[in-house]
Amino acid sequence: MLNMASALEQAADRYPEADAVITPAFRFTYRDWNRRVHAVACMLRRLGVKAGDYVAICSDNGEAPLTMYFAALRAGAAAVLLNARWKEEGIRAALQETRARVVLFDAATQAEVRRVAAMLKEPPVLVAACDAGEKEKNLYSFAEWADGGESACRKRSYYEPGGGTILYTSGTTGRPKGACRSPAADCTGTLGIILAHGWECFERVLAVMPLYHTMGLHTALSMVLLNGALVMPEATGTGALVRCLQEEKITTLYLVPTLYHDLVKQPGLPEAVPTVRKLAYAGAPMSPSLVKQCLEVFQPALFVNHYGCTEMLCLSVNRNVREKPLSAGRPGLFSTIRITVPARDGGSHKSDSLRPGEAGEIIAWAASPQAFSGYFRQPEATAAAIRGGWYFTGDLGCRDEAGDLYLLGRVDDMIISGGENIYPNEVEAVLAEHPAVRDVAVVGGPDARLGEIITAFIVPDAAGVT
Repeated sequence: MLNMASALEQAADRYPEADAVITPAFRFTYRDWNRRVHAVACMLRRLGVKAGDYVAICSDNGEAPLTMYFAALRAGAAAVLLNARWKEEGIRAALQETRARVVLFDAATQAEVRRVAAMLKEPPVLVAACDAGEKEKNLYSFAEWADGGESACRKRSYYEPGGGTILYTSGTTGRPKGACRSPAADCTGTLGIILAHGWECFERVLAVMPLYHTMGLHTALSMVLLNGALVMPEATGTGALVRCLQEEKITTLYLVPTLYHDLVKQPGLPEAVPTVRKLAYAGAPMSPSLVKQCLEVFQPALFVNHYGCTEMLCLSVNRNVREKPLSAGRPGLFSTIRITVPARDGGSHKSDSLRPGEAGEIIAWAASPQAFSGYFRQPEATAAAIRGGWYFTGDLGCRDEAGDLYLLGRVDDMIISGGENIYPNEVEAVLAEHPAVRDVAVVGGPDARLGEIITAFIVPDAAGVT
């Protein structure tokens, strides 16, 4: 069975001296990193972590969360990825729901995690990826685990049954939901990402998306399967990113459009990034003007956009960004999608696709091998999302005559003004073409006569523009 728990050790066997994880403070080859993962997995087992248990990670980018993730899988536990921006309420809900045995935190999340842990009836073991002060009961140092724990372990790793990932959604529609992904689903979906992006062995990727975001997680998994290098810059400022691109000879980028917007404005960038040959983006649409700038600056051999979600991963891929920059493309390798009449009442309806040009809700075949298995301990939310064998994304879209998908916004965001359906994405695409507009969001506002009117929130591209 496909299993990410064994993938790292296999990568270390194939190319032990290949770069694996590069941070401002450390450089680890696959041999080095595999040893650290094995050491941490052994420490988890010594604490009693076993198949069926949960290990939570609440941390920004770094080697520690990556290592803990693979160590949890290697010990047979499921890795629970928490948003590092969450405050006390969200962290407490997730830890109570999963009953995590171990929680990793960093300097940014330390205060919230330790406060929540003290409130729980069964406090988890805490592992600090930072200076946590004086030692306390059930408080351990990640550095001590990773640097010195392997001597007490067996030579070869063990792979307990179980594992997998619980990746929490953003919670924009209410209580955050833990999307459960099996090891096989994560591995299958990662293979789809690799093929969609044209990634090859020994790629070097700028790892700026956090592990708790599906883009960050599956970038990391992809590099492990390919013996690629995950390169983490010293900071997320544009200058630091450009230096990292140049010094580490980055070959591929997989970013949200906002970061591309900032990068292309850096002077002298084309000369600084001759090794970057493949571009990919997701998370939001990219305006045609920004697509053009990216093509001019990077001159990539491949430029792709993919549309997906935490639950289903890669739903569609646009490998023709040059000609159709606003399109989300065609279904991904393991995806089957339909566009149906939106089910505003949450009921089930036919999965037949609407005709080209007709807008409706995008639904995806829920039995895909890359699909999630449901929301953790939230059966009602699972039943609302998966109906009649289809996952209802809540996204509005349509297809053109050629069969390419276009996103129009969220089902709940559609504006009905004077009886006409208006899709925010279409209005945003037009406004985004103005040179003075950096970013834009369109919503419906109340109107006594029309019911709703278009309201646009604009971020200007330069100071002083109003």
